[in-house]
Amino acid sequence: MFTRRDFLKTTAATGAFAVTSGLSMPAIAQNAPVKLGYVSPQTGPLAAFGEADKFVIDSFLAATKAMGLNYEVVVKDSQSNPNRAAEVANELIVTDEVNLVLVASTPETTNPVATTCEAEEMPCISTVAPWQPWFIGQQGNPGDPSSWKPFDYAYHFFWGLEDVIAVFTNMWAQIETNKQVAGLFPNDGDGNAWGDKTVGFPPVLEKMGYALTDPGRYQNMTDDFSAQINAFKSGQCEIVTGVVIPPDFTTFWNQAKQQGFAPKIASIGKALLFPQTVEALGDAGHNLSSEIWWTPSHPFKSSLTGESSAEIAGNFTKATNRPWTQPIGFAHALFELAVDVMKRAAEPTDGDAVAEAIAATRLDTLVGPIAWDGKNLPPFAAKNVAKTPLVGGQWRLKDGGGYDLVITDNKTAPAIPVGGKMEPIA
Repeated sequence: MFTRRDFLKTTAATGAFAVTSGLSMPAIAQNAPVKLGYVSPQTGPLAAFGEADKFVIDSFLAATKAMGLNYEVVVKDSQSNPNRAAEVANELIVTDEVNLVLVASTPETTNPVATTCEAEEMPCISTVAPWQPWFIGQQGNPGDPSSWKPFDYAYHFFWGLEDVIAVFTNMWAQIETNKQVAGLFPNDGDGNAWGDKTVGFPPVLEKMGYALTDPGRYQNMTDDFSAQINAFKSGQCEIVTGVVIPPDFTTFWNQAKQQGFAPKIASIGKALLFPQTVEALGDAGHNLSSEIWWTPSHPFKSSLTGESSAEIAGNFTKATNRPWTQPIGFAHALFELAVDVMKRAAEPTDGDAVAEAIAATRLDTLVGPIAWDGKNLPPFAAKNVAKTPLVGGQWRLKDGGGYDLVITDNKTAPAIPVGGKMEPIA
């Protein structure tokens, strides 16, 4: 396949810079801005992940301008649709001629963007998807580990399923239960990975003495969870877990209450990251639990501005009159990495040089230290994945209304302070 990079190398060698096949040379003028492409789900059912994007990008552009740096950010909305995500990634590469692509939020956006970038030899940094569905989901044969290959241009930072399983089971151990677990896994990249019998929750839970009731994959935007609820009631499940998009969890939890399913613990990935989801449940959101990637109490600072986690969260609330959300930290870290990488790249307009700079990263960011050094990873993912710390916690009703997110387990990341202990759902 003749890629964009092949075209650029050929034209650079021959001096022929005419446009062919819709491709053109990136801007190389001395004062031209570094162009960053950014893709996230800003509309659709995953829009909560993109709520903070405008704040983060506006803050980034203001900070780099004050530093005398010339950056431009071309923003694309994946619309929570994998096909759209691939389409806009191609636009960034071919039409917008960006120097680096940044992408965030769930495999439905990160994977098609990273795959497109890899095919076109465009350096890409992604985040906000557990590394297994990101890495394995992009392999030509995800069921055959012997065929898995590392990437040359796509790099990812986040935690993995091993981390969220440890966090959830650490929280569950704080409350006496019958160890009967209800599994709520959708038919999407995350759900298939979380429910996978090899790399997901099932084998670990079995080893730890938990019994999992898994009624099978359901389609996102389901409006009736009666079949799942009946299965969970029949299994006498006192714990619910899964990875659910925000609107689906609201539907499930309201129907569970109506149908008399009342577990002691509900630890849900994705949906319970956001205050909007919990607020939509009224008082029924009290003591729901989730993984926690980033909070104002995380002891990390921005490498770009020197601001603490608390300061950036406070700035978001001041600017938007909305509660902070966890994706703020990781969107901010993406742009921290972009500046660090572009400063170190031997030639910012050369994809190979930028990819080499990404691989050599050692940076303390708002979400903790990031390095593609293979630490705590299997060999097949060591080149392309950097892990970040993870803790767990519960949403607690505040006396004056609204919710606080309280960290209740930090065994996997002791540097991040806890704020309380697990409490059963009333």
